[in-house]
Amino acid sequence: MVNPKTNYLIDILIGILFIIISFTGIIMLLFLHSGVKQGSYQTFLGITKANWLFIHNWAGILLIIFVIIHFLFHWNWFISMTKQLFKQR
Repeated sequence: MVNPKTNYLIDILIGILFIIISFTGIIMLLFLHSGVKQGSYQTFLGITKANWLFIHNWAGILLIIFVIIHFLFHWNWFISMTKQLFKQR
């Protein structure tokens, strides 16, 4: 069994990363259109499009890692629930 504090921390990190990915994705969708502005970088809130994309991509990679860890921590629960669901039928 995983320490509840560790599980809580991972859940909080997953939530924070989800919010970061959502926020940066919406910013890039609505305010940083595709293509290159002639003569300058595209910026929003003083941050360039390349940096928004960097934050978005790395938050996504970290989210995948933490979701996999979360899934591994709950593997026994997942297996027992699957067995119970198929046993009832």
